[in-house]
Amino acid sequence: MKILILSASTGEGHNSSGKAILAAMQQQGIDAEMQDLIAIASQKASRRVSKTYVKSTEGHNVFSMVYAFAKWVSSNLNQGRRSPIYLANSLYWRKIYNYIVAGNYDAVISVHLFAAEVLTAIKRRGKLNIPAFFVMTDYTLHAFLNDTDLDYYIIPHEDLIPLYVREGFKYDHIFPIGIPVDVPKFTTRLPKNEAREQVSKALGFKLDDNEGNWYLVMSGSMGFGNMSVLMREFVKRIRKNDRVICVCGRNERNLNTVQRDFRKEKRIVPVGYTDRVSLLMDACDVVLSKPGGITTTETIIKNIPLVHTAPIPGIESENAEFCQQRNMSVHADKPAAQVEAAIRLANDDQAREDMLESQRRNSEPQTCKFIIDLVMHTLEDRAKKE
Repeated sequence: MKILILSASTGEGHNSSGKAILAAMQQQGIDAEMQDLIAIASQKASRRVSKTYVKSTEGHNVFSMVYAFAKWVSSNLNQGRRSPIYLANSLYWRKIYNYIVAGNYDAVISVHLFAAEVLTAIKRRGKLNIPAFFVMTDYTLHAFLNDTDLDYYIIPHEDLIPLYVREGFKYDHIFPIGIPVDVPKFTTRLPKNEAREQVSKALGFKLDDNEGNWYLVMSGSMGFGNMSVLMREFVKRIRKNDRVICVCGRNERNLNTVQRDFRKEKRIVPVGYTDRVSLLMDACDVVLSKPGGITTTETIIKNIPLVHTAPIPGIESENAEFCQQRNMSVHADKPAAQVEAAIRLANDDQAREDMLESQRRNSEPQTCKFIIDLVMHTLEDRAKKE
């Protein structure tokens, strides 16, 4: 059995889910590989898409309008018509088809809308003879996803099933088994004191004997948002022995600004891009993050109180709404309200425990295992019918 996982270079979220599935498969001895869909078509195109995505998220209003327009187009497509996004992605269907044939894969898993659309284009030409799975990495339904036609759709939560059915997806092709995350990292917790010791050594600051609450603030791998504004609100409100770990991602301008503005403030600890998010979560009492699907899921599975900060308009707004409605997080648009919510969760035992219980009730830490079971069961069924 040989499995191909397809992602695309628009932030780390999709890649994180793909890597989690890949690691789980390899641990079970399954021959699997993960590829950047756009890189297969063109390395230059992959870099261009990644840069364009970063730029697009810098303008709240522009991104919001584009997403709203996409939703409108998607909901108003006539029967048989194809979306412009589908048409654009279908242009390189042959390169992806040739890659699949050359690799002799038995199944393909898409963790990105673009990959789902290319696979749909191949399938509609009668050339996709292996099962194709789509993994949804947000708590909603992507604009234009209803223009895809794969065999199975893995979604985060059973409450989303009615939405998918309304949009034309077949009930028995929908599997509400969660969002895949790195199992070794996010389904286990280090003791808080031990994690804090490791973090303080890694980031180069000294632990005080009377360390208070720690807040982990994350802006996504691309460093979305103005972190200095949020840090100023923290400085006004937190206690002398509290700390804020401020992760700015790959946004060097954000990192440099926070370092400059708070160089004399030991309670604020700026960090650039890091692959030690799991450790940072273990050390902290509350996580504040924009509502990306992957970071949200990692935090919920870690079972840490979560405050959603200002989202990239569109899908992330829907993620925040979904989670807040189920008390898996609290969402606030303004920095002052975000900080106040975080402080309340750090100090209010009942509010914190209520949220943690809701997170446990609404999360699925074994998603990767269930995906593997679904793929293997599908291949076994196909083999019996041949």
